[in-house]
Amino acid sequence: MRHILTVLALIISLSVTAQVQHKRKLFLLASPFEMTVVAKDTTEANAYIDMAIGEVKRIENIISDWIPTTQVSEINKNAGIQPVKVSDELLGLVERALKISAVTDGAFDISYASMDKIWKFDGSMKEMPSAEAIKKSVARIGYKKIVVDPANKTIYLPEKGMKLGLGGIGQGYIADKIKELLYSKGCKAGLVNVSGDIFAWGRQANGEQWKVGIVNPVNKSKVFALFPLEDSAVETSGSYEKYVTFNGKRYSHIIDPRTGYPASGVVSVSVFAKTTEVADALATGIFVLGVDVGLNLVNQMHGIGCIIVDDKGGIHASKNIDIEKFKL
Repeated sequence: MRHILTVLALIISLSVTAQVQHKRKLFLLASPFEMTVVAKDTTEANAYIDMAIGEVKRIENIISDWIPTTQVSEINKNAGIQPVKVSDELLGLVERALKISAVTDGAFDISYASMDKIWKFDGSMKEMPSAEAIKKSVARIGYKKIVVDPANKTIYLPEKGMKLGLGGIGQGYIADKIKELLYSKGCKAGLVNVSGDIFAWGRQANGEQWKVGIVNPVNKSKVFALFPLEDSAVETSGSYEKYVTFNGKRYSHIIDPRTGYPASGVVSVSVFAKTTEVADALATGIFVLGVDVGLNLVNQMHGIGCIIVDDKGGIHASKNIDIEKFKL
């Protein structure tokens, strides 16, 4: 009898703890979006994913610069005219973005949207823009010009034509907020992938860690390393699909906001961090800074890891990442 009761108790325990892992692929923020959650059943899983979608749309309607009614669009419309009152959420995001701009010496800059679009990466460019045109294209860029007033909760762009663009940090921020929301609602494990900005928390339904593969763009069909993610983030910035070549030199679609010239020498940067927001912004900045300066920066930062693939296919890692340990 005792044996039967023990077996029954075990069955009941297993039925209570049994979980499903459910994935949904979508297209949000004009990009591929993938949400995976661990839940007690598919009904609960779908409810969590619906919450995630709602959070994406909520934040998009604050930080987007292509939706005319957002706070960021209002700031841009009032450039050179007046400061704009903003929410604590946007104020905090902009303040953190400016700190990363300072750390990267302007290689990451949320005023990059002020740039004249003189570079084309659709195959239509036949020659490089002139040095004068390139210099002029970034004349209105400059994170130090942005006036943030925490006391009055306002943000002001002092020059007409200046624009904020949170694309280099916003997707990472959204991934973090999705995790925060779902965890608060009882979702103890999941993975959100906002067009390459990835945050994973908890573990998969089978108890294994989430894993993310890093690809060498020179051989895109092959993953060269598989890294575990647990309560952490990774973001990869790459130029292996959008670039132009002039006089034998490859220019990526990621432009250095300080000079107006496309970044060169790097084809991929993957940054590991505790938040996707930080990984997102740093990946862009490191791409612009290049292999040596980028790695030197990361090696001075606590809790940040980085893998850079150069345009010759060479793989470079920060001192806290042992690639050999995770190589396939």
